Amino acid sequence: MLQRIQSIYLLFASLVLFALFFFPLAHNIYVAGKPVSVMVTGVFQDVNGSQQYTEHFTALTAITGIVALLPLAIIFLYKNRKQQITICYSAILVLIGYSFWMAQTVKKAIGSVQLDTRTMGIGLFLTSLSIVLIILAAKSIQRDEKLVRSADRLR
Repeated sequence: MLQRIQSIYLLFASLVLFALFFFPLAHNIYVAGKPVSVMVTGVFQDVNGSQQYTEHFTALTAITGIVALLPLAIIFLYKNRKQQITICYSAILVLIGYSFWMAQTVKKAIGSVQLDTRTMGIGLFLTSLSIVLIILAAKSIQRDEKLVRSADRLR
């Protein structure tokens, strides 16, 4: 069952969440006249042409790693499809809460500066993409469950 399409969806969802460590949540924001980039790991400020940490997000970094491992853990529950579906929907709720927390952290880090489409980083959209991938995985798991039930009925 590891080679099924839902495993691919869940693997991609996990990779997308791990990509949060590499892509900024917000970039080129001028706070106090200096360009600032906000990532999951912290706030980077341009000082003399090099990026330096000005604030660390330890809790957000740790939770990002845990949330990124969640879809990988779901893959290995393939023997119990009902539990897999339940955990998929639970993971979606966790990701929604995580997205809200991430947005509030960005808001707090940049202060009164307004985000617009030019300053939003790709990281803000990656959690939405992972939610879509987990929904697709859950639908595929439900299809598999339906197929197994129909095969059991024929026996």
